[in-house]
Amino acid sequence: MKGIATLCGSTKFKKEFDRMNTLLTLDGWIVLSVGAFGHVEKNQNILNEIENKKVMLDALHMEKIRMSQIVIIIDKDGYIGESTQREVQYATELKKPIFYWRNRHNWALG
Repeated sequence: MKGIATLCGSTKFKKEFDRMNTLLTLDGWIVLSVGAFGHVEKNQNILNEIENKKVMLDALHMEKIRMSQIVIIIDKDGYIGESTQREVQYATELKKPIFYWRNRHNWALG
């Protein structure tokens, strides 16, 4: 086991989250990720639940960042929204190594 990695980024990029989760898991990492993908969810009841619990979900994700050894930002097409910016700021304050991932061949240390 290499450690714990937390994935951050827009929930628009569920496919990219799934791909990064697979790559890291196969490389020996424990992966913490987004648990609810509101931007791609089709079920209105689940969307309502996500919206009603957004503050709790955001706090939960910050705790995942705190627990991890590294943070990986999925920034497809360079997109980083407000929530992800807050996560990057928090990870920076905690002095966590931050990596940016645009596709499987394009890594950058933040």
